[in-house]
Amino acid sequence: MRNIPTITRNLLIINVLVFVITVFVGGESFHGETMYKLNNIFGLHFFMTERFHLYQLVTYMFMHGGWEHLFFNMFALWMFGCVVENVWGPKKFLFYYIACGIGAGLFQEGAQFCDYLGLFGQPTINIGATVGASGAIYAILLAFGMIFPEERIFIFPLPIPIKAKWFVIFYAGVELFSALSTTGDGVAHLAHLGGMVFGFFMIRYWRKHPTMGYGKSQGEQFFDRLRSSWEKRTNKQADSGRSRTTTTSTGNVDWDYNARQQQEQAEIDRILDKIRKSGYDSLTSEEKRRLFDQSNKS
Repeated sequence: MRNIPTITRNLLIINVLVFVITVFVGGESFHGETMYKLNNIFGLHFFMTERFHLYQLVTYMFMHGGWEHLFFNMFALWMFGCVVENVWGPKKFLFYYIACGIGAGLFQEGAQFCDYLGLFGQPTINIGATVGASGAIYAILLAFGMIFPEERIFIFPLPIPIKAKWFVIFYAGVELFSALSTTGDGVAHLAHLGGMVFGFFMIRYWRKHPTMGYGKSQGEQFFDRLRSSWEKRTNKQADSGRSRTTTTSTGNVDWDYNARQQQEQAEIDRILDKIRKSGYDSLTSEEKRRLFDQSNKS
C-alpha cells in the first residue's frame, strides 16, 4: 500500500471499511427484497420517492451490493487510479473522481425519470437504491485511455494486449448496448456511461484551460526536476566545452558540440513548456521518446 498514491489509497480503504460496516449492520426487508440497511439509507434513491436525500448523490458511490461488486470496482480503481493520480496530482484526481461520481448519479436519476414517464415502455418507478463506485471508476478508466491512448494493456481473457483507447471504446460500447437492452440485469449501465460522459467533457475543458488551480501534479514536479537536472548537466558540459576550446586545437569540433547541446536543450525546453500548457498527453510519440531518453541520461 506504500506505493499507492494518497487519494487512491484512501478511497480503497474507505470503500472497504464502509462495506465491512455495512455487512456488520446487516440487512432488512424492503418491498419484498433483502437489502443492506445502510445501502437503503446511503444508496441513491429515485428523487420522486420519499427516501431520496440530496446527500445520496455522494454517499451512494461508497456503498456496494456485495463482495464481488466491491472487489472488481476496487481492483479497477487500484489498476488505473494509481496512474491517473500520479499524472494529475491528488487534488485534481479527487475532484474528478467525486464530480464524475455525482454526474453518474444524475444520469441514473434521469434514466429512472424516463422510466417513470414511460418513455422506454410501461411507466414504472424505481423503488430500489443505486449503489457502487462504478460510475466514478468508469470515468477513471476513460481518463487513463485519454492520457495514454496508445498504451497497450492486457485484459483477461484476451491473449494479446490492446491499446487503451480501444479498450475504453469497447467498454463504452458494451455499456451502451446493455443500457439499450430491454431485458434488464439490475445494473445501472446509464450511470456508468454518465461517469464517462462527465469525465470526457471535464478532460476536454481542462485541456483548453490547462492552468487550473490544483497545484502541480507529481508528473509536473517530475518534469521540473528533469528540467533542473538537464540545465545543471548542460551547464557543466558547456563549461567543459569552453575549457577544451582553450586547451586544444579542435575549436571547431568543440563549437559544434556546444551548438548541438544548446539545440537539444532548446528542444527539451519546448517539450516541457508544451506539457505545462497542454498536458503530457498532448505530446507526440517522438516528443515522449526524446523526453524519457533525456531523463535516462540525467
